[in-house]
Amino acid sequence: MTTSTPIRADIVSDVVCPWCVIGYFQLEKASRDTGVEIDVHWHPFELNPQMAEEGENLRDHLAAKYGTTLEGSIKARARLTDLGAALGFTFNYADDMRMVNTFRAHQLIDLAEEYGKAHDAKLALFRAFFTRRENLNDPDVLVGIAGEIGLDQTASHQMLDHGYRAKKVREKEQFWTSRGITGVPAMIFDRQHLVSGAQGEENYARILHHVAAQQAVATHS
Repeated sequence: MTTSTPIRADIVSDVVCPWCVIGYFQLEKASRDTGVEIDVHWHPFELNPQMAEEGENLRDHLAAKYGTTLEGSIKARARLTDLGAALGFTFNYADDMRMVNTFRAHQLIDLAEEYGKAHDAKLALFRAFFTRRENLNDPDVLVGIAGEIGLDQTASHQMLDHGYRAKKVREKEQFWTSRGITGVPAMIFDRQHLVSGAQGEENYARILHHVAAQQAVATHS
């Protein structure tokens, strides 16, 4: 099944959210398998907006925030690693991995959007955090990622230094939280169908078929 117009998929997510990674790649696979094209638009959400500059050990953070036990953490990491591998994404967890503040990373995505590279930036940030275990709050790391996707590194460094996109990103975050988004990933299909959490390829395939059928009816009515 193919659609003449790709289905718009607005994805509200954080760059340190593993289920956002899984959800996106499940959706991407569903799109390939069904032939229903998607037009992805990323939107910022911070899981930990109050996270300190130095960050926090990831396992300690999850234990404090969610009550995750060591055994639970080990199982969760193994499950995510397996799911990611099946989708072509590498989760490379380690005991010293740290949760970090992601506000600067979202500002980089906002800059990238201006050049049609927001999608590239998002995926590069996912890989930097989960595969290479890089500190996404470090401006030098972010400038390196900017260069990796073809953005001007000097301009990117100046943007991060001066924070002139901070207000815009805060407003974007508030737009979605004011509309009831409290967890991610949150995906809005065709600007009207909200789906929360990583749903799996089969469910995403059903959703894409459903929205495509609705669009076809609307086009011919």
